[in-house]
Parts: sequence; structure tokens; C-alpha cells
Amino acid sequence: MAVYTHVSAEEMEQLLARYDVGTLVSAKGIAEGVENSNFLVDTTASRFILTLYEKRVEVGDLPFFLALLDHLADRGLPVPRALKDSDGIQVQQVAGRSACLIEFLPGVSVSHPTPAQARATGAALGAMHAALGDFAGSRPNSLGLPGWRALATRCGADLDAITPGLCTRVADELDYLEQHWPHTLPSSVIHADLFPDNVLMLGDEVAGIIDFYFACTELRAWDLAVTHAAWSFENDGTGFDRARAAALVAGYDAAFGLSDAERAAFPLLARGACLRFLLTRAWDWLNTPAGALVTRKDPLAYLRRLDFYAAADPRELLG
Repeated sequence: MAVYTHVSAEEMEQLLARYDVGTLVSAKGIAEGVENSNFLVDTTASRFILTLYEKRVEVGDLPFFLALLDHLADRGLPVPRALKDSDGIQVQQVAGRSACLIEFLPGVSVSHPTPAQARATGAALGAMHAALGDFAGSRPNSLGLPGWRALATRCGADLDAITPGLCTRVADELDYLEQHWPHTLPSSVIHADLFPDNVLMLGDEVAGIIDFYFACTELRAWDLAVTHAAWSFENDGTGFDRARAAALVAGYDAAFGLSDAERAAFPLLARGACLRFLLTRAWDWLNTPAGALVTRKDPLAYLRRLDFYAAADPRELLG
């Protein structure tokens, strides 16, 4: 989440008039994240999130994302639907951007999760994978293994401006992953971005799962690896927390299950998760407009994670 495109009060009021949601009280830009422009909107009736789609979100993918949210919500998962206006339309045009008015879910994103919160998140991820077993939609992962090579090429030697030697380190890791990637593991639609700031907690319970705009068809265990890398370290990529990591995996295993083959491949999947976020953060670090209301995220936090997974004893990763 972020703000790249500003929306006037008049534009906001015109949008809300299409819905039965009361009248505008206030709207505030949300600075967290890097993908879309987001606003917290309060009306006389309730609270909502307005999302304007920018950058990596292709407008043609929106029907997939919205169908995915509806599918999960219909099966009782705590995900926010995009509202339909009085004509039954979900995707609007606001300030020259495609946009959706989205349900607001209660809860807070935790910056220092406890093992109990990690376990609940693992269980929620497993429940989501179970619920997606009969989802008919599909979307290629543009930020999967082939996309990492393409993004590294686009970053080029500028990677060394982030830290000396990063360009060579990334190239070596890409070579290794391309040679060893476990392509035959089970695939499904996955979230692909389940960071702590995309999980809303009420105490130790998951109250909401949000931000599905990287959802795609990919190795299912890679989704757990992405989550493991996001939840098991301090924000700067140091301090691997074995208790938190073990709780996350235990919650997932109890809710859905993890095969022996997925367990064996897990260190490799985790390295791939780290490289993916290292590269996208590096690209944003090098290319985010100076005037954007957005918080850039440190690519080196994922280089530190990558180095950890490359050297770790596989047994300590899964508990």
C-alpha cells in the first residue's frame, strides 16, 4: 500500500455516490507498502479502503483477484471483498486509475509476531490453500523463477550501488536456483505475499488476510516459504526466531499438511523467496519516484535472509 495518485474530496464523493455507503466524512492516504495507492475512507455509515491500481497490478488481472476474494469469502475465510456499486460494478475509474472500494476488516498488523500469532497465521495459510482446492481461476506468476532473471537484468550493475558485489551474488544465486528448482511439487493458486503487514490480528487470532495482488498459480509450498521468510526474522533480516518459525510451520501442517518432498525442498524454496523480494525491493529502491508517499523497503534485509537459508541446517528451519 502507498499513495502515488492523489484523489480530491470531490472525486471521492462522486465515487461514494455510486454506492449505498453513506456520505464522506474523511479520507486519509496510507503510506505502507509500495504497489498501489490506498486510502482509509470513513463515511457516515462505515469504514472502507479505496485502492487505486498502479505499477505492477495489470487491470486485466483484476477479475482474477476479485473472483479469488469472493471465492475465499464465500468459504468463510477472513478476506475483504470489493464492493459492488448500485449497478453491480466492482471496478471503477477514479483519478484516471482503475479502483475498487473494499471492505474494511478489523485488526492490526503486528511488527513483532509471537509464536502464537505465527501459528495462527500458518493455520490460516493452510486453510486458504484448502479452500482454493476447487478455485477455477489461474494466473501465471510474473515474479517466479523466470521473472527473477529478467528483473536482475533490468537492475543490472546498479545492484552494486546498493551494496558492492550484489550483482555477482544475485547472478550466482540465480544460476543455482535454476539448476535445482523443484518444478514437480504440487501447485495451486497462492497468496505469494503473506507478510505480517498483510495479516490483521486480534490478539492471537487472525482477523483478516489482505493484499492479494501478487496471488498466482505457483508451487504451493513456496507460499509457505515466502511466509516463513517474512515471519521468522527481525525486520532487518537478522535474528532468526526458531520458535516463531516452528509455530508457523506447525500451524500450516495441522491445517493442510506438508509432504516429505516439500519438506526436503524447503530450504531451496526459501532461498527463492528471498531472492524474489531482494530483487523487487532493489528495483523499487533504485526507481521509486522521489515525491511518492511511500516507504521504501531495504533490499539487504532479504540478502541477509538469503545468506541464512543458504547456510542453515534444514532441520532447524521447519521445527
